[in-house]
Formats: sequence, structure tokens, C-alpha cells
Amino acid sequence: MAFYPLQIAGLVLGFLGMVGTLATTLLPQWRVSAFIGSNIIVFERLWEGLWMNCIRQVKVRLQCKFYNSLLALPPVLEAARALMCVAVALSLIALLIGICGMKQIQCTTSNERVKAYLLGTSGVLFILTGIFVLIPVCWTAHIIIRDFYDPTVHFGQKRELGAALFLGWASSAVLFIGGGLLCGFCCCNRTKKWNRYPAPACGTRPTDKRRNVRVHSTTSTSYV
Repeated sequence: MAFYPLQIAGLVLGFLGMVGTLATTLLPQWRVSAFIGSNIIVFERLWEGLWMNCIRQVKVRLQCKFYNSLLALPPVLEAARALMCVAVALSLIALLIGICGMKQIQCTTSNERVKAYLLGTSGVLFILTGIFVLIPVCWTAHIIIRDFYDPTVHFGQKRELGAALFLGWASSAVLFIGGGLLCGFCCCNRTKKWNRYPAPACGTRPTDKRRNVRVHSTTSTSYV
């Protein structure tokens, strides 16, 4: 199977994107406390994630607490949870399908065409995973920026972009690149198979060897 390094690079990037998606889902640094004003003494730092809130005070270790009620959460947080869980599941399925499409894996099939389609399907799923990651991350960042510049919001309720959002953007970019490589491998493999058997040129007629031999034998008889 040609373009073997292409599928290896796509699967490696897909795996890294899956790990980044899982880390983005679990990390609590989606929204962090904003320090506004000239006061340089900070007594506490707040972290808000999809599953828990964390607080770090001076000379006190980090304390985290899971959300008590699922129904009491805001709709934005519930939607972000659902999208990130779907993204983690899609990335895992895409990775398994991509592994089954590898050349060395013979437990599925030995047909190169089927393996190419499996890798193409894996690439499409990785791209969908990147979209599912990008939606809640950009949505949360938009809400944080909107509230930060809103004068009606109190200083204590303003938040800044957390590290989990930047990790989500990086993970979505890696997923897009990995999925694009796998889809490109599938297209290149189909193009190679198509060009291997060129079509006959226009105006040419297939020759019949049997008829030529028969005519030659008839015309070459000599009379003594």
C-alpha cells in the first residue's frame, strides 16, 4: 500500500488529538478568575470547568468540588458537556477504525481498497471530532469575552480564558490535520488504482489474434 508514512502521520495526529480532547474535557481551567485593578495581592484563584470548580487560596492547597446537581447547571454548560463527550467517543471510534485500516492488521481484511476506505472513514470522523471540540470551546470563549467587556457585570464575576480552551483549540487543529491526511491518503490510493488500468484510446479497435493467424495460414498455402 503506497503512501504508508501518510497514514502513520494521520493516525499519530489523530491519537494526539484524542488525548487532547480528553484532557480538555476533564481539566477545570475553562474559566479562570480575572484580576482587574491595581491590587497585586491575590488571596484566591478560581477555576471553573465542565465537571467541577476549584479554588486555590494563599498557603492553602487546591480544593476542588464537583457540581452537586446536573439539572441546576446552566444550559451552556450542559451543551458543552454533551458535545465534548460526543467528541471523545468519536475520536476513540475513529482511532479504532483507522487501526483496522492499517496494512499490518490482517484481522479485518487483506483487500487494500477496503483498508483505504476504512482510513478515509477514520479521517472523516477525526474531522467531525475537531468540529465538535471547536463548537463548545469557541462558544465558551465568546461568553467569557462578552462578559469581560460588559460594564454591568461585577468585577468579581468576570472571568478570563483558561488553559483548557487553548488546549481545545490546539486539539481541534491537530484533529483537522490528522483527518485531512487520512482522507488524502484515501483519495491518493483511489487515484493510483484508477491510473493503473488506463482506458484504450479512441478510434482503436481490439485485434483478434485467432483471425489473423487463420487468415495468414490460408494465404500462405503453396501449390506444387
